[in-house]
Amino acid sequence: MAWIGAEDLPVHFANAFFGVVAPGEIVVQVGSVVPPAIVGATPEEREAAVRSVSFVPVKPVARLALTPTRLDELIKILEDTRNNYRTLMDAIEDGGQQ
Repeated sequence: MAWIGAEDLPVHFANAFFGVVAPGEIVVQVGSVVPPAIVGATPEEREAAVRSVSFVPVKPVARLALTPTRLDELIKILEDTRNNYRTLMDAIEDGGQQ
């Protein structure tokens, strides 16, 4: 396969994920969330600030519908990518200690 045009797509930061299941499909929502600033001079003021937050908005980045088989493929790709990242970081760390 050749991924034509992938470089033209924007890259989004994603740190929020949500999945919904239905017969024969899984819908995965990917989003980005910025935690609210919680400030206060005392622990009580900070707690009050936390309690005043009714919700934290998530900006949707993508919504993917996958069959169970495709979800398994995605999980495998993510695991392989995580392992490749760890291998790279280990090599970088080992190279810096010589």
